[in-house]
Amino acid sequence: MLALAGCGGGGNKVVEQGPAPEPAKGAAPWPAPANPMALTRKAGLTPETHEFVFLHVHAHLDVFVNGKAVVVPAGIGIAVDDPAVKRFQATDGSIGYGGINPPCFSPCISPLHTHFTDGVLHTEAKEDQFNNLGEFFTEWNVRLDRKCVGGYCRPAAPFTVYVDGNPDSGDPRQIKLEDRREIAIVIGTPPQKIPSSFG
Repeated sequence: MLALAGCGGGGNKVVEQGPAPEPAKGAAPWPAPANPMALTRKAGLTPETHEFVFLHVHAHLDVFVNGKAVVVPAGIGIAVDDPAVKRFQATDGSIGYGGINPPCFSPCISPLHTHFTDGVLHTEAKEDQFNNLGEFFTEWNVRLDRKCVGGYCRPAAPFTVYVDGNPDSGDPRQIKLEDRREIAIVIGTPPQKIPSSFG
């Protein structure tokens, strides 16, 4: 039986759970896949030749395995090798992708993507339709459902999904990527603090 314990201010709860064993396959880290436009279509989204900002929202994703942060890669949902896609150096020295102007000759960016390794999930769409976490994980080519995150599957590998610092027991694929929403996926032993706000 899992217990809930208080975690810092704000009345948020952390689910106490034991360590997750290393899976035979599907262990983190998970790189950005080499076929982003195919995975965009698999997610049910339409690749575009440039970014749109009719609907422009940012959610934040943190993933932890046994207390250690997993990098959410830059360039998920972006054909980073397309010559129209610009490269930028972040303050930490990592490379980001975007700034597509003029547009690509063929579709090169999903309306749901990451520019940098900062965990920010960008929805930049030409219609007023929010994305969900399942679409992002499809683009990342990482399994996400009620039983598994990547190769970490219950009951051997316990995990909890938090939305704005609170445990969410629903289908993780259906979590809406609303503006400034903080999502944390905690696999195995939790970190010392569960992120509860965007940033």
